[in-house]
Amino acid sequence: MPRPDRHRYRLSVRDGTLDPVTEIDAKIDALVPEWLHLPDIAEKLDVEVTRVRQLVKEGQLIAVRRGENRTLQVPAAFIDGDKVVKGLVGTLTLLKDDGFSDAEMLEWLFTPDPTLPGTPAQALGENRGTEVKRRAQALAV
Repeated sequence: MPRPDRHRYRLSVRDGTLDPVTEIDAKIDALVPEWLHLPDIAEKLDVEVTRVRQLVKEGQLIAVRRGENRTLQVPAAFIDGDKVVKGLVGTLTLLKDDGFSDAEMLEWLFTPDPTLPGTPAQALGENRGTEVKRRAQALAV
């Protein structure tokens, strides 16, 4: 079984490139309370599914393969109504710059922190992004 912080690569039929697809373990999967499929996100954001895929490719969203059919899914907490949660993109960038894998970012975002309180993902959804980003920056030190 692959390590949760490793990417599996799949060949894109359209352009022949290899795209990383994150596989997560049961522990991280259990931390995230709700997941959305890419077409559901596209509907919420009022964009085409290809645009959602582009957001994932650009690192603005994290998508993982889950379920029996191994479909790409994104944590529902990353979407606020018709937009991506404010502060998420900057937080993901900070964590990626700190060397976090997608699986490690999900674990950090969805692990309860009593000093916040709640999880960093909940704090972002409650417009407490400054504190979340400060903590993400402190991880690099």
